[in-house]
Amino acid sequence: MLEKVISVDLLEVLENGLVQVRIKTAIMEDGKQISGTFHRHVVAPGDDYSKEDARVQAICKATHTVAVVDAYKAAAKP
Repeated sequence: MLEKVISVDLLEVLENGLVQVRIKTAIMEDGKQISGTFHRHVVAPGDDYSKEDARVQAICKATHTVAVVDAYKAAAKP
């Protein structure tokens, strides 16, 4: 039996507050992985993360404080 399993398998928080998210898509056959791919995206301080995985939301909630969001926005100004 083939099964597609999608999971957040790596979370990294950078110094400036960016949260890097790696999503793994595994194709399983009888409980063994036969194929897999990865996709990465970033959640920046101030971004809406309400539709992210629960673990990503928890990390963003703890990391994206008002001070971090303000510092990130200030650093992004030319």
